[in-house]
Amino acid sequence: MQSFLTTLLLLCSCFDILGGALGDVGTARYYGPPYLPTKCYGDDQDQFPSDGQFAAVSNGIWDNGAACGRRYRMRCISGPRRPCRNRSIVMEVVDFCRYNPCRATMALPFKAFAAISIPRYGVRINVEYAQI
Repeated sequence: MQSFLTTLLLLCSCFDILGGALGDVGTARYYGPPYLPTKCYGDDQDQFPSDGQFAAVSNGIWDNGAACGRRYRMRCISGPRRPCRNRSIVMEVVDFCRYNPCRATMALPFKAFAAISIPRYGVRINVEYAQI
């Protein structure tokens, strides 16, 4: 029994060190202004979080607009030339993808994208995300 508990504790520690590794996997890219109007809140400038951590999402997350206001913890997991920074962000959904088909699971403003990756290594990264 003690070895089982020791193994379980070790596993939990590994997941904590790796950042939880329990979310969905998709892609992210950055996009630039203009950000208004959005599909969620139209021309309301107050819809954007003050820290600049927001996103436009693709069909898989959009859920016919039910995604508006949802928050996701996100981190970069891979990309060209190892672009990932060892951190995560919490972003809020404010819009639906501008392109048809969407070019990524989530489109982030440059500031949010640069918080989790090194932009000069590419505009598209693989991410792990989970709704919080």
